[in-house]
Amino acid sequence: MATTTAPPPPPGDRIIDEPLSEALSRRYLAYALSVITDRALPDVRDGLKPVQRRVLYAMREMRLSPENAARKCAKVVGEVMGGYHPHGDQSIYDTLVRMAQAFAQRYPLVDGQGNFGNIDGDNAAAMRYTEAKLTVAATLLLEGIDEDAVDFKPTYDGSDDEPVVLPAGFPNLLANGSTGIAVGMATSIPPHNAAELIDACLLLLDQPDASTEALMAHVQGPDFPTGGVIVEPRASLLDTYATGRGGVRVRARWFREDLGKGMYQIVVTEVPYQVKKADLVEQLANLIELKKAPLLGDVRDESAEDVRLVLEPKSRNVEAEVLMESLFKLSDLETRFSVNLNVLDARGTPGVMSLRQALAAFLAHRRDVLVRRARHRLAKIEARLHILDGLMIAYLNLDEVIRIVRYEAEPKATLIATFELSDLQADAILNTRLRQLARLEEMEIRREHAELSEERDGIMGMLASDPAQWKLVATGLRDVKAALGDLNIRRSTLADAPEIDTEAALEAMIVREPITVILSDRGWIRAARGRVEDPSELKFKEGDKLAFLVPAETTDKLLIFAGDGRFFTLACDKLPGARGHGEPLRLMIDLDDKVGLVDVFVHKPGARRVLASKDGYGFILPEAEAIAFRRAGKQVLNGVALSCIALGDANHLAVIGDNNKVLIFPTAELPEMSRGKGVKLQAYREGGLKDAMAFRAEEGAGWIDSGGRNRAWPEWREWLGKRAGAGKLAPKGFPASKRFRPKS
Repeated sequence: MATTTAPPPPPGDRIIDEPLSEALSRRYLAYALSVITDRALPDVRDGLKPVQRRVLYAMREMRLSPENAARKCAKVVGEVMGGYHPHGDQSIYDTLVRMAQAFAQRYPLVDGQGNFGNIDGDNAAAMRYTEAKLTVAATLLLEGIDEDAVDFKPTYDGSDDEPVVLPAGFPNLLANGSTGIAVGMATSIPPHNAAELIDACLLLLDQPDASTEALMAHVQGPDFPTGGVIVEPRASLLDTYATGRGGVRVRARWFREDLGKGMYQIVVTEVPYQVKKADLVEQLANLIELKKAPLLGDVRDESAEDVRLVLEPKSRNVEAEVLMESLFKLSDLETRFSVNLNVLDARGTPGVMSLRQALAAFLAHRRDVLVRRARHRLAKIEARLHILDGLMIAYLNLDEVIRIVRYEAEPKATLIATFELSDLQADAILNTRLRQLARLEEMEIRREHAELSEERDGIMGMLASDPAQWKLVATGLRDVKAALGDLNIRRSTLADAPEIDTEAALEAMIVREPITVILSDRGWIRAARGRVEDPSELKFKEGDKLAFLVPAETTDKLLIFAGDGRFFTLACDKLPGARGHGEPLRLMIDLDDKVGLVDVFVHKPGARRVLASKDGYGFILPEAEAIAFRRAGKQVLNGVALSCIALGDANHLAVIGDNNKVLIFPTAELPEMSRGKGVKLQAYREGGLKDAMAFRAEEGAGWIDSGGRNRAWPEWREWLGKRAGAGKLAPKGFPASKRFRPKS
């Protein structure tokens, strides 16, 4: 259904009668499109956002070429803001600064002189103190802009024109990368090596159907300006370049520096891209202070012009590889750069492109620039040949031309009528100086005419041949590759991350000794050295008492099973000492005060446990599936947890419900699961599960009464049945608490 736009209200009435939803949606859509197309996303052809393009074009108009002197950045910002970019001066200066930072741009487009910030994260000096001019890379992006290579559009106030896109001599989008957040979409493109990109473009020219894998024979991966080591698997990189989405893991570059007598230190020479070195040092220092990096002893920043971070191991027995692998997991010495190749195509439409699509779009742009420059040059040649044709006529009829000029009242009109000349030709003859009438000048005109005619024929032949156009595009790319020179030396290397069990190495550094974990009823936890033989001697806060007493060793992992079905894991060597009353457990884990604890025990590799909920459901859980060193723990059992029974070599499970009915069935009927609700253990009309016990049939069953005495149960087989059955009433003499063992 077509919509009509209401006429504007009269000057005296500015009230518009319109549904609010329509007004908001229309205005927000306009805002979103403006952010996407004019601010956040780069153009696939030149890899620039509008503000970057305007800065470079304004600097070119100011003749700030690499061979000329630099000008104050305040002058540049003023020109950009006054003529092209109607926004704040700080945003323009921030853009200019970033294009000048060698640690932010793989191929800096601005040659900054003064303080333009550093890798520590310090800000640049004010624009009135710094100066700037274009770099060689920037001139390659602008080359040919005066030769009708690209379209122009009016500036914001209509007083001038600005380029819609730059000619872009090299694939700047991928070479320098880009990041931006629009409305409903974002872009994140890592920097690459321009030489590798050009080689991939040349391959694409020879083989238009080349696969992403074939292109990656040239484009190894990102090439970050700060270097580093890329440890992303090749299969992952291949998927990233094929889809335009993914991520790249990059870690710091380091080496082991021997100090003699078995001592050494780690020296970090390159940090991951976009990681502030000062923040990284602070992060490592905090890890040491909080004792989260037990293998790291000290960190120092000895950087001057080059990065030099010194990491000292806690002990000479710590292997350097193990230390670094542990720090890669704990700190920004390793980061993941998200890849989202979301760009604007030649029509201004946003979309995610693959590596092949981005390079193909760049090549199509280069061909368009080549054709437009060729046509511009052809027009210039045609105009010059037209003038030369007129001059040749004059030289062939020199005496008559002199007579007409000397004696005729209207020499221009007479020349046009006599020799059938155009206005341009007649003006050229009349503007010829007397000294140019020499014989040598005639020969020079003939030579120039022949050269231009040959050049014209070559251009016309090229314009009529697609292969010839692509051949010239390839030649231009090879010239650009040579012009960039040493800038094309790869900085980031690719390697496979070593397979090192850092957890085992960390455990090996812990001195193994016996401890006793003490957890009070109110949730205060501590670890006493050795074994606690008499729990009655333990002291607690007033009103508190012992809840769990667990013998362990410092190398063990403590598993805590909460009533909401979550498991929490604590390293025993990290538990507070037994001096005083310990620390609140809930400061170490995210557990609500209203949720109680079901069980606390030491993890044993290979062990299994039966988990049961109050609703009468359960399953067998491998203990290894319960381990998770997260404050939020790991959700394993769905429902209100009731029991966590060590299975060992038991082959039967006895359960009793609130209705005092007992059922015994083989544990083989229980599934082994890593998480979930489980299967029904016993059927109830009312109530739920009260207690459960696992035992070996060969050893028989029994229970412990309220006095702590073991009671045999020789006739337990009478209660055997199928899982999920109702069971039979408990045997005579069974505890009134309806528990196989008294609750601790």
